[in-house]
Amino acid sequence: MTADITAAPALSAPALEAVVDLDAIAHNVGVLRERAGADVMAVVKADGYGHGAVEVGHAALAAGARALGVATVTEALALRAGGVVAPVLAWLHSSATDFAAAVAADIDIAVSSTAHLDAVVTAARGLGRTATVTIKIDTGLARNGVGPADWPDLRDAVATAVAEGSIVLGGMMCHLAHGDTPDHPLNDSQAARLDACVAEMARLGVRPQTVHISNSAAALTRPDLSRDLVRPGIAVYGLSPLPHGFDDLPLIPAMTLTAEVVMVKAVPAGQGVSYAHTWTAPHDTTLGLLPAGYADGVPRLLSNRLRVRIGDRVYPGVGRVCMDQMVVDLGADTTVREGDRAELFGRGTQGGPTATEWADTIGTIDYEIVSGIRGRTVRRHRGGPQSGSTR
Repeated sequence: MTADITAAPALSAPALEAVVDLDAIAHNVGVLRERAGADVMAVVKADGYGHGAVEVGHAALAAGARALGVATVTEALALRAGGVVAPVLAWLHSSATDFAAAVAADIDIAVSSTAHLDAVVTAARGLGRTATVTIKIDTGLARNGVGPADWPDLRDAVATAVAEGSIVLGGMMCHLAHGDTPDHPLNDSQAARLDACVAEMARLGVRPQTVHISNSAAALTRPDLSRDLVRPGIAVYGLSPLPHGFDDLPLIPAMTLTAEVVMVKAVPAGQGVSYAHTWTAPHDTTLGLLPAGYADGVPRLLSNRLRVRIGDRVYPGVGRVCMDQMVVDLGADTTVREGDRAELFGRGTQGGPTATEWADTIGTIDYEIVSGIRGRTVRRHRGGPQSGSTR
């Protein structure tokens, strides 16, 4: 696994860097396959939750994932452009979605309505190809997916399209509303609803190649819901979607965010720090300046509430988090020097901060933290498959 990257200054490192450990991705895929007892479709939407979709996709596939999942056709086409030739599923479409490009690139297209299906069939006929389609069933989440009132029409239209050779039924899927509450009764009723729809398709002579229900939480805790494969997102990146009480999961966070200490300065007692002087030095101390702010994905709500690790010590953030810089209190007697690196979040090594800690502090989820790292952050990958496409 990746070595401690805050132990010593790295002169070639950018001022703000997110290191993604692809070996951690591979480890997490293995954990998910074992816990779920099923194949894995690794979800790499939103540029791999901020980790890099192409790189994470190759690493996940090399570790045994069967397929990749994204929200949009544009994301799926980016994976193809990045050399991914394994199955890719896209499930969120708009009036501008290019279904012809998706069919041409052999993308599995999830349809939530007869309008979606009609557009895919038209594209397939125009290209003289057979499209791969997954039916997305709304079993209780009330987002995209075909609802009960519209299901009979879509069911029959799919059967007709399969019979004429316009499409093959690649899968049937739904999304859990309470997956992060493993024993919630809706999980079982949603699974039963999907199973019933699968049975209806079978009575029409059409069977999906795969059926999938489980997100990260269900993949880790409800193997009985796994069906043919599971569709984890956040757990692939080493973060748990489950509430406290499931803290013993053997997942490894893949992203470590670090910043260079670009200035060290002594200030006297009584000196206010950053905008509005929301923190005032209680005694003579030393401050460290880091080139990271809310434009880079460090939430302003973490002002006076975050911690960073430099070497083997942890220091508090003080004052307002600004658009592109933040300040930490190094104490009156410090060995920190300009050019040292501060870990903003990582694996919690030596008591250091984590993305989950950030999320808990401001009342959000770690999905939002890692997918929000942006701006001037330079992303770098370590480990994983060395080169070439992965099938």
